[in-house]
Amino acid sequence: MHQPRGFSRFRNRIVSPALRAIADHWQQVRADKAMPAWSDLSPTHLGPHLKLLWSFRYDQDTKDFTARLAGDRVMRCFGQSFRGTPLKDLHPPHVYQEARANMARVVSEPAFAHCSGNLFKIGIQFIEGERIMFPLASDGQTGDSVLGASDFKYRPASGEVELLHDRVEWFPL
Repeated sequence: MHQPRGFSRFRNRIVSPALRAIADHWQQVRADKAMPAWSDLSPTHLGPHLKLLWSFRYDQDTKDFTARLAGDRVMRCFGQSFRGTPLKDLHPPHVYQEARANMARVVSEPAFAHCSGNLFKIGIQFIEGERIMFPLASDGQTGDSVLGASDFKYRPASGEVELLHDRVEWFPL
């Protein structure tokens, strides 16, 4: 099995057992390709962690992202499903720019990202946890989607939701 240069370092930074299981599945299904495709992912393996998952498709022409999947825990933070919603419609401009830049880096370098610390701000409440991002490629070579997962303790809160990128570490594929 092909071992990405940065995968071991990336995986070793992950604290959450659920996020480690997701990372291990990504690595397993990629086999000898640079990146796995969406269709390579197994619902059986990811099912127990579905509430943590989210994914965005990348459009090579517009250079933007559209939501493909939003797990239950992430949807609770946003108060709604955002499947099919363009990334730019989910966030205020300053948050959108940072989120788009991070996801573009995942698909274009390609790279793994590990975030920890404050993941969200809801009203005046900060939500701490851990977030990971992986590239996906329909052809096994060219990144065209981001698979992400966020593990955090959800505490009901009200107010505007702001996506945060407290501590981000990058690992080459």
